[in-house]
Amino acid sequence: QVQLVESGGGSVQAGGSLRLSCVVSGYTTSSYCMGWFRQAPGKEREGVASIDADGTTTYADSVKGRFTISRDNAKNTLYLQMNSLKPEDTAMYYCVAEGAICDVVAGAAWPLWGQGTQVTVSS
Repeated sequence: QVQLVESGGGSVQAGGSLRLSCVVSGYTTSSYCMGWFRQAPGKEREGVASIDADGTTTYADSVKGRFTISRDNAKNTLYLQMNSLKPEDTAMYYCVAEGAICDVVAGAAWPLWGQGTQVTVSS
């Protein structure tokens, strides 16, 4: 019954910004760890950011200072604000939930995945 639906992807020039959204149904964002992964063609999936039940956040070194993860529990929605985008940020971005460890760079399993939203950054 749990569904994660991403939106907000698109094409921008380097230095631009996008905000990704993930609407959750059959689940409450206030109760569980959630996060964002990304995957570029030919590359493995990479953890980007995560947020736990009390709001503590974790970021990949590659996005620190540029990306911000947040959630609106009343709307059951997770967000990823992406600023100062670089061509290397180009990837499919996935909303994820229920991480065994609430740290997207810790290597733990993430059972719930959305279908992704494409982000393309041109130079």
